[in-house]
Amino acid sequence: MQGLYGWLLSAGDRAAIASQLKSSPGYQQADEAYFLELLQGTIEDAAALQAQFAGEIDRPLAQLSPVEHSILLIATYELAHRREIPYRVVINEAVELAKSFGATDGFRYVNGVLDKLAGRMRAPEAARASTHP
Repeated sequence: MQGLYGWLLSAGDRAAIASQLKSSPGYQQADEAYFLELLQGTIEDAAALQAQFAGEIDRPLAQLSPVEHSILLIATYELAHRREIPYRVVINEAVELAKSFGATDGFRYVNGVLDKLAGRMRAPEAARASTHP
């Protein structure tokens, strides 16, 4: 999320952002391959990912906080490209990020947007989940 946040604010080079984050505390505990996939994939597909969630947000994209925007990009990427991750896990992780880094009620916003998005992007999975709680 920090890498996407930086990219949204500065439109920096993905490789430079990844290199900078490698010196961050806690990076050694991260799954580097997955981190690099998320960073590269979300940046490369940002326009398509934004188009996926644009219909679910209640304001222009430019008015999203960079934190919420980053989280929505990551979660949308995972919903689209990592089908082995249950959509509820994607949403839960996004909500936890929003609670840690976002505005006071940002997690509620992220949850609402992703719940609608998952229902559309992963309709069969969502339908199964609603009939089997």
